[in-house]
Amino acid sequence: MKDVIDTYRDVVVQIGTPYSVGTGFYLRSHNLVITNEHVVRENKEVTIDGRNFKKRLSKILYTDQKADLAFLEVPEEFKQLMPEVAFFEGESVGQGEPVVAIGHPYGYDYSATQGIVSNSAHEEHGMEYIIHDAALNPGNIGGPLVNASGHILGVNTFIVKNGNNVGFSLPSDFLSQSLAEFESRGRVPSAKCTSCSNIVAEQEIEPDQNYCPHCGSHIDLPSRAEGYEATGVSRTIEDFIRLIGHDVPLSRMGPDHWIIKQGSATIKIYYNDREGMIFGDAFLCSLPKTNIAPVYQFMLKQNYELEGLSFSVPANSREIVLSLFIPDRYLNDMTGKEMFERLFERADYYDNV
Repeated sequence: MKDVIDTYRDVVVQIGTPYSVGTGFYLRSHNLVITNEHVVRENKEVTIDGRNFKKRLSKILYTDQKADLAFLEVPEEFKQLMPEVAFFEGESVGQGEPVVAIGHPYGYDYSATQGIVSNSAHEEHGMEYIIHDAALNPGNIGGPLVNASGHILGVNTFIVKNGNNVGFSLPSDFLSQSLAEFESRGRVPSAKCTSCSNIVAEQEIEPDQNYCPHCGSHIDLPSRAEGYEATGVSRTIEDFIRLIGHDVPLSRMGPDHWIIKQGSATIKIYYNDREGMIFGDAFLCSLPKTNIAPVYQFMLKQNYELEGLSFSVPANSREIVLSLFIPDRYLNDMTGKEMFERLFERADYYDNV
């Protein structure tokens, strides 16, 4: 399985929205990223990040709410960056067959969990699924379910709450059919109607309407999503990120969570509205195993001289972190931009040190 997992590290992508994070995977044969519809819901575009490319915005091209399936647009250059992976083409998936689910659970990048297939053709709400016990958690939903030969068996879609690792994956044959149907319509922004199952393209509906032209049911086209607008403290934080010169939509990674790259440093910003605190953390490096005292002396000296920032090593960790803490009641136009600017600049400086 190690070679299979290594290959999929270059195929699996992390997806970020203002509402959630999830996983997707790239299909070179179709030049699309595949994920779940609920991961990208209420967005026109999302961020995608992978090992072979820099984080970028990706437009949502197709959604199927009933099957919980979505396709994302990527540039042609991805075909040179990413390896080819293929669907399983056997007659049926064997019960007891070993499988692996690959994704980003809880933000842990490129994690893989193994299990076995317990039911290869379970029907639920009119859809057929593969049931398996490879652990699925928030963050790796939308990723691929893969067999020992490296073939895609399905898309990891949902779990049974308190079900002791009972996961459901949409089979690859359904995905293959959906891709063919989408591409036969010209790969234009579209959605599948939950009532009549017809694919409806954006140009088939008047700009001020959201009703299926075939059956009259309400339909949500991804191209007409209202998009996200931050409010309150989150909006103030985003204003500062923008003023400093960073791309705000590209920085969003879930509710009240932003990740900014400044030079060689990566800074994570969180807003906890319950505590009324804004946290900015740059994870710079790890403590060495020897000659630790000079490193602590350096950090203590810097803490004495730094204004509004502090070095720390969290309990039971070796990571050196440069942090900023701001109570939201003290965040204002006079100090906010300056404090964030200092964090970004110092994080890049100390990362190099």
